Amino acid sequence: MNKLRFYFFHLMPYPFIPPTEEFESCWVSLSNSHYDPERGNVLYNEYLDQLAASERYGFDGAIVNEHHANYYGTMPAPNIIAAMLIKMTSHLPIGMVGNAIPLHGNPLRVAEEVAMLDVISGGRIISGFVRGIGCEYFNNGVAPGDSSARFQEAHDLIIKAWTTDGPFTWQGDHFYIPNVNPIPRPLQKPHPPIWIPGQGSLETIQLIAKHRHTYMMIYAPQWFTKMAFDGLREECNRLGYDAPKSMFNAAVPTYVAETDAQAHREAKAHLSWLFNTGLKIPKTTYFPPGYMSNKSFRNFAGALKKGRVKQQCDVSYNDMINEKYIFVGSPETVKNLLGDYCDDVGAGGILNVGSAFGPMPNWMVMKNMQITAEEVMPEFREPDGKPDYLRQEPLSARTRTEFAARRGRPPEEARSKVTGRDDLVDHRFAHLPEEIDASMLAVVEEDEDFKAWGN
Repeated sequence: MNKLRFYFFHLMPYPFIPPTEEFESCWVSLSNSHYDPERGNVLYNEYLDQLAASERYGFDGAIVNEHHANYYGTMPAPNIIAAMLIKMTSHLPIGMVGNAIPLHGNPLRVAEEVAMLDVISGGRIISGFVRGIGCEYFNNGVAPGDSSARFQEAHDLIIKAWTTDGPFTWQGDHFYIPNVNPIPRPLQKPHPPIWIPGQGSLETIQLIAKHRHTYMMIYAPQWFTKMAFDGLREECNRLGYDAPKSMFNAAVPTYVAETDAQAHREAKAHLSWLFNTGLKIPKTTYFPPGYMSNKSFRNFAGALKKGRVKQQCDVSYNDMINEKYIFVGSPETVKNLLGDYCDDVGAGGILNVGSAFGPMPNWMVMKNMQITAEEVMPEFREPDGKPDYLRQEPLSARTRTEFAARRGRPPEEARSKVTGRDDLVDHRFAHLPEEIDASMLAVVEEDEDFKAWGN
């Protein structure tokens, strides 16, 4: 197995908005009148091409996510993006990190869509479950105070729907579904891998440890990520097992260019937009009343105060570099930064390396991706340079010939009753004259109305 997995992560931002100083936030309150659908058409297709290209460059997966009513990330429906990427790629794992399951009126719809995508893709889906940050609750009819409980219940419902033979009835505190019987079921067993992003909340860590999901730490200084990962490791130990490195992924925006000076010159404006404009969110919008439990909020606020952590929108570019929110530099510099970082926090996967940021032009995104693939990633790979998924036998046949060779001919094909026959007709032969003409002749001979109509 490779030392480190690299995931291309995309937010699909819409950066063509007024200067930061002219609005309170690009979330919730900034009017959609600033959105030009024609320009959005160009961006979406460019972004899709970037995501699909990550397979050609050898990334370990392409990750998309869900946000609402904002310009930071214009993907309110990540499963739609995932469906397109499945057909644009052949082997690449596709992750939706994730579906905001507390915001769905019926979480079973998420179970159905993810299962369908997993089957279509041949078992390439990573299914992320998120609560959605506090901003999402301003344009959905869900009270922030119900967020955590709805998340837990939706999570349990989806897992049961994927792993239990139906039909069954679900009667919970927040969801009532009289008939749970999703078809299709996922190809991956017992279900697609589940990633849960977070910022170190106690409830999130406990859930991940209990179910052995994968933790994805979002943008944070290195020390804070280490603290959260250590907390998860301790919780796993308390439950009686050692968490493998594959359970820990960190999102660290990274840009690589020919030299350190060139990399900083090219990346500074775009990474600054990501933090200072895209994440410009008032505290009251980010953490609406009830969104976090009192205990988690005290722990979170205490850690921020102890570390003198600023809001993301107030972090300067120098702060981003010094606190290891981001990595920018030549291939040699970035290799050293990544190696030291992952050794320190214990991460098995990195997101946002070689990715797109803010208003970054397409040529710069592709350059970042190519230099990362050719001059950084091999340092953390086995000598053959392959991502781990290319060493594994695919879960499903890729052609009909392969399927037939693997499975053989099914002992019983589809059969059904045909009028005029007492036995069942095998659909493989239903088109043959000796199978169907005799049935039609019997119908004509027995049906007086049919004979009268024919005359």
